[in-house]
Amino acid sequence: MQKKIVTIGGGTGSFVLLSGLRELAFDISAIVSMADDGGSTGRLRDELGVLPPGDIRQCLVALSEQPLIWRDLFNYRFETGDLKGHAVGNIFLSGLEKMKGDFSEGLDVAMKALNVHGKVIPVTKDNVNLHLALNNGKVLTGEAEINKNNSIERIGFEQIYLEPRAQANQDAIKAIMKADVVVVGPGNHYCSIVPNLLIDEISRAIAKTKAKVVYVANLVNKKGHTENFSLNDYIDSINSFIGKERVDFAIFNVQKPSIELKKRYEKRGEEILKLKKAVKGKEERHKVITANLLGKEEEYSKADKISHVRSLIRHDHKKLARVIENIANLKD
Repeated sequence: MQKKIVTIGGGTGSFVLLSGLRELAFDISAIVSMADDGGSTGRLRDELGVLPPGDIRQCLVALSEQPLIWRDLFNYRFETGDLKGHAVGNIFLSGLEKMKGDFSEGLDVAMKALNVHGKVIPVTKDNVNLHLALNNGKVLTGEAEINKNNSIERIGFEQIYLEPRAQANQDAIKAIMKADVVVVGPGNHYCSIVPNLLIDEISRAIAKTKAKVVYVANLVNKKGHTENFSLNDYIDSINSFIGKERVDFAIFNVQKPSIELKKRYEKRGEEILKLKKAVKGKEERHKVITANLLGKEEEYSKADKISHVRSLIRHDHKKLARVIENIANLKD
């Protein structure tokens, strides 16, 4: 019987994770954040009043079993003209939503067209926006504004929330409750991971499920957001949104990038995530699994308007998937 794996996240982190899991014998459900409002996605939301297609598109492509040309087409970005910056897949999904009058119905068509291995599930069907209230009284509105702000960690914040208050997609709740393994991350902490956990029913489901809960640690800390975070800081933050200590395993990369790549990150004010030892006398609930997990250096389309904030390196999708497979096969 296939193990049921549920992933929770968004963006390129989910793309990499799902690309590896697709090659293994898993029953996959990818739960995806619906808070994105940057780049092509933001323009389509503003101009057409559609739900955000970008993160959904990446998950569809990652799980697609169609020939490579179709997957590449879905991710292709126009470099000139009125469509400059738009990904073909984003337009396709938005067109289906307008044609069907419902995002979920359009998504079902897209999953069939791309021969998706598993299911891609929007965490909510509501049209929501992410907000972050800083300690100085300023409120950052929208995932894009939050993503580019470099003073969140220095100033601190009082609250991060979705508006309007989102209702969970019941398909997501069912998937979490039936899962053998729930994988959180990797991805932008406040913009791709946390938005999913801000929906009360989602957090409660993760707290209650009998599944093993796995956190895939990011490779690099984000400037102004989590630059002083250690692995335990990420896990403590995730547990706080869930409402209890729920992370069972943390997957952490110990492979060092090239000196040249490290310098490029330092130029951007970002550092490779460090694994700090546990505080003396404090017993951690989670187990840390270390492995060499670095993938190849990434290149982005010139038409991608937010390529400057994307990661230069990613996890190796095959190596990451194998670690998760080993966890899934562990006896209770």
